[in-house]
Amino acid sequence: MRLMEKGTVPSLIFARHETFHPRFGWLKKGYDAAVKNSNIFLEEDAAVTLGVGKNMVRSIRYWCSAFGVLSEVSRKGSVAKECVSSNLGDKLLADDGWDPYLESNASLWLLHWQLVQPGGHATAWNYTFNTFHLSEFTEKQLFQSLEDHIKKVYPLISISPASIKKDVNCILRMYARRSTNKSKALTEESLNCPFSKLGIIESGGDSPYFTFKVGPKDGLEPEIIVSSCLQYASLQDTSANTIALSRLLYDSGSPGLAFKLTENDIYQAIEIVAEGYDKITVSDSAGIIQLSYFEDPLRLSQQLLRKYFRKIS
Repeated sequence: MRLMEKGTVPSLIFARHETFHPRFGWLKKGYDAAVKNSNIFLEEDAAVTLGVGKNMVRSIRYWCSAFGVLSEVSRKGSVAKECVSSNLGDKLLADDGWDPYLESNASLWLLHWQLVQPGGHATAWNYTFNTFHLSEFTEKQLFQSLEDHIKKVYPLISISPASIKKDVNCILRMYARRSTNKSKALTEESLNCPFSKLGIIESGGDSPYFTFKVGPKDGLEPEIIVSSCLQYASLQDTSANTIALSRLLYDSGSPGLAFKLTENDIYQAIEIVAEGYDKITVSDSAGIIQLSYFEDPLRLSQQLLRKYFRKIS
């Protein structure tokens, strides 16, 4: 899994999706093509091979990197980078992988978690889910908040407002299931993006407002939540074997923010997983509720994911 080391300064990446949100089949298509030819996205006939337009080729490459299913590596003696399969890509999208065609919402939640991580390839997504704190907002409010944040935190870096706007628009098209003005029917654009199924952002229909849905969600299984908690804990104090639920809920980059959960959601997920896993438990120390783990948290995280996907395969 791709995780940013503690203390690492994140790079700012905007508008590399060519205005396309991730579509059904794109991650599998890009992963399979790169496994066969790590230079596929640099080939002149890449559009023909992938069966999409030239702009879509660049978009597929971006999304595969942003979700961490492909890794970009430098080619010797060249500034161009080839794409190779990642650990996550192999485990999830290989033909014999956990869920190669992303039929389970659990797989989409796992990818969402990777996408919004600090230090990844999706700066606007990280900000929207980890830093932006309005529960109800307009597209303009999200854009303005993100633009102000960049100017304040990165005063020496200039990002085009048009690029920021493209990302904000893409986020809302990607997650919000929009209805047409005069009908409850979903638009074609909403239907062709798998992540709109997650329901983490709700559209107000004819209203300009969007709302983060806080609480339980379809397909966000306890194993996915606890696996993410353990990944997050691995980036904190490496000598500790506990982490407070409040940190898992409110800290930047935490599962609570990424998935928009309540403390009870995280608590229940840990309790359910702990019933069949003696290396994980919920503890109470001086009134502070904590996740306790008795093995390397990253190893436990991977064990949980393997166990869950074997169960549903």
